[in-house]
Amino acid sequence: MKRKINKRLPAIVLLAGSCFFSGLGQQLPDSLAACLATAASNNPEIRQKLNEYQAALQSVPQAAGLPDPELTAGVMLMPMELVNGRQLADLRLMQMFPWFGVLRNAKNEMSLMARAKYEVYRDAGLKVSYDVSSSWYELYKVRTSADITQRNLEILETIERLATVRFRSASDGNFGLADIYRIQMEEGELKNHLELMKDQDKVITARVNGYLDRQADKPVYTPDSLMMDTLAISLYDVPDSIMKNNPILAMLELEKQSYEARSEKAGKMGYPVVGMGLDYSVMGKKTTSASSMNGTDMLMPMVSLTLPLYRKKYQAKVKEAELLANAASDDYTATANMLQTEYYEAVQHYRDARRRFELYSDQYVLASKTLDIIMTGYATSSAQLTDLLRVRQQVYDYELKKAEALADINTASARLRRLIASAQVN
Repeated sequence: MKRKINKRLPAIVLLAGSCFFSGLGQQLPDSLAACLATAASNNPEIRQKLNEYQAALQSVPQAAGLPDPELTAGVMLMPMELVNGRQLADLRLMQMFPWFGVLRNAKNEMSLMARAKYEVYRDAGLKVSYDVSSSWYELYKVRTSADITQRNLEILETIERLATVRFRSASDGNFGLADIYRIQMEEGELKNHLELMKDQDKVITARVNGYLDRQADKPVYTPDSLMMDTLAISLYDVPDSIMKNNPILAMLELEKQSYEARSEKAGKMGYPVVGMGLDYSVMGKKTTSASSMNGTDMLMPMVSLTLPLYRKKYQAKVKEAELLANAASDDYTATANMLQTEYYEAVQHYRDARRRFELYSDQYVLASKTLDIIMTGYATSSAQLTDLLRVRQQVYDYELKKAEALADINTASARLRRLIASAQVN
């Protein structure tokens, strides 16, 4: 499939985010979509690949141009005596012309290489898009984990107050005091987890800002709730879309075509190079000559021909190009196989995250109802602290795993879109 080279600044399509500020429907400056837009214009890796693509475009007119003409001038310090006068100077202009098709094949080779560079540039944009998205979702998981931990800490504080009331009214004071100590131990664990989440927040924020080429401590927004992201196409259609749209496969196919054009060029370079020019002699009059052409300047058309007698170097150039084309073909096959494997891994992660989200959503509802019942029973001394803490831990785990599963769904979706080079988000 041939594409016309766009010499204007090409646009990188990054995966669009769908996160909005709750209740307002207004996209915030630091939402995922805004981060992706910033990365598209600021990321140094994308800018590097763009510069390489634009530099490759400049090689196309170089390859298609003729060799520079050669002008030779000579002045006779002692004029040469000829029949029709005295030769004072000699000027020679020569232009070499490669064999038919050499320049066309050279231009095709460089054009295909430039298009391959464009696919590399496009892949860089998709890669950065996925890196930003996955890191942003990871940041959401960390902050959600911190919020859930804070709420559970508040629940433990409520339980501690209830335990304190039971301790003061209990006949066995040591037993009630042990309950309070156990609750305080749980609180210490949660407080330690909160501090860990704060440190991870700083690290991931710095990573996101690195992709956006801005200061590491610049705040990055994440919402309180996350919308589930889904692909616009069926999972069964993804493999065909990978083969059709993936920029790495397109780059390798263009490289193969470029080497084939180089092979044709190398073969034709083994034919003669034709030179055409003019030889102009400046003549002065000769006093002893009676010729009618005495002192008349001479103009002589010239033709030259290079003789490519040493065939081995041309045969080696053809063979080299053929081997490189074969290597690109093998690389295409290996990359296609690798992408197919990556597709199955991404689908497995996507389906696993969907199953986990559905499971933990149901488990969280049941555990929350159980916690309310046991909390009421504990307040009336009809339930044990052990059961209360165990169910509270289950509520905490299920809520946390539910949020993680939702972020994992979106990350898997972003990975699949990166494979198919698609920016459409439902």
